[in-house]
Amino acid sequence: MSQRIRIAIAILAGGAALWGAAEHPRQPDLHWQAPVQAAAQLNPLAHQPQTEMGGRKLFRRLCSSCHGPAGAGLERAANLQSFDTQVQTDGTLFWKITNGNLDRGMPSFANLPALERWQLVLHLRHLEEPAKDPGY
Repeated sequence: MSQRIRIAIAILAGGAALWGAAEHPRQPDLHWQAPVQAAAQLNPLAHQPQTEMGGRKLFRRLCSSCHGPAGAGLERAANLQSFDTQVQTDGTLFWKITNGNLDRGMPSFANLPALERWQLVLHLRHLEEPAKDPGY
């Protein structure tokens, strides 16, 4: 098989995979649930919005390679702007950042100081979904 044919097949296969991904968006892991006590935790930085900038820097350094610079998700990573993510409690997000979910490719960030993990949660609250195109 010629080099050109192999390249064309690879391009078509990649396009089909992207098309399939658009048709079948990433589904949340319904089994990845924070314990009730963890979900009820309150963010100690919630009333210190100035600390969100530190969370943004951490996000860019640690999270954006999988979740994208705006948190919309790349490939298998969750869209952190989504309603499903944003309705989770701060405690749940903190627990997920801390524990990870290796089955879905999310590493644990338990090695980060707790306040830095809370800064990440604070930053996640500042992510916004892009405005929908009204179609006209």
